[in-house]
Amino acid sequence: MRRYGKNPDEDDIRVRPNRKGNRPRTHIRPKHEDAQEGMVLTVDRGRLTCLVEDRTVMAMKARELGRKAAVVGDKVMIVGDLSGTKDTLARIVRIEPRASVLRRTADDDDPFERVVVANADQLAIVTALADPEPRPRMIDRCLVAAYDGGLTPLLVLTKSDLASADELLEMYVPLGVPYIVTSREELENGAASDVVREHLDGKITAFVGHSGVGKTTLVNTLVPKERRRTTGHVNAVTGRGRHTTTSALALPLAGESGWVIDTPGVRSFGLHHVDPSRVILAFPDLVPGTEECPRGCTHDENAPECALEKWVADGHADPARLYSLRRLLATRERREGD
Repeated sequence: MRRYGKNPDEDDIRVRPNRKGNRPRTHIRPKHEDAQEGMVLTVDRGRLTCLVEDRTVMAMKARELGRKAAVVGDKVMIVGDLSGTKDTLARIVRIEPRASVLRRTADDDDPFERVVVANADQLAIVTALADPEPRPRMIDRCLVAAYDGGLTPLLVLTKSDLASADELLEMYVPLGVPYIVTSREELENGAASDVVREHLDGKITAFVGHSGVGKTTLVNTLVPKERRRTTGHVNAVTGRGRHTTTSALALPLAGESGWVIDTPGVRSFGLHHVDPSRVILAFPDLVPGTEECPRGCTHDENAPECALEKWVADGHADPARLYSLRRLLATRERREGD
């Protein structure tokens, strides 16, 4: 039954207020044409430190972004107070498309992926040759994540004064992964940074590795003005270090020639999110051989009718390359440490 006629007096109509306020709801969002671009340097409990031109600005995510989160390395559009003065707070209203993404899951059966770093050009995988002992399975997993996310891997082997790097390098030279070998003395006196810097100039490089391998020590030598606390203690029973870096942080190299991103030490690197079809793109000499593979071929050693076997047998690629590919693909089926 109609309570009002065709032309009711507006003063007689009761308007139900919005439960969250009196502002009428709308699907029209502001365009924020005055927003400026910034880069996320670190994230701490909902507050994001961003670089806008030459200023460091504290910002928070706008409600309109919903559950979409910004991570270190993200290019974002920011509005509000961009002066960078103390106690000011800007708003991130848009996250730009990412050129690359380093992701991981807590475990292989965990469907929730975590974006660690965005827009990095390469991934420096830091591994000690001793104290703690190297874990090739972890290196393999980091390589898979790098290939899957569009990052170029760089293997950094530390503490060569305690053990030889030859055995470990035999596993990764066939993959064509560039590598650097340093000693504890070189880390401590800064000589290692000169060698590493050659691979970092003009690039955004994310550093990843177990606690105690010298990752943060190396970052401190590369960016001496922004020293982070290092571990220096490795558990005698587990052979693992204690986490001291608790959040990712982007730091500029001297001369603005590049960026390094220090990430917290990891003890596991789940690959639930990885699509095996993207891993093979890191092996361009094998990609043409997949044209004869059946649809949905996983390219592992148990894959029926995989054409890569014949491709290698015909001399188009080194058998060691196919072995390396299948070893990396197998990391999704084996838990780290198995």
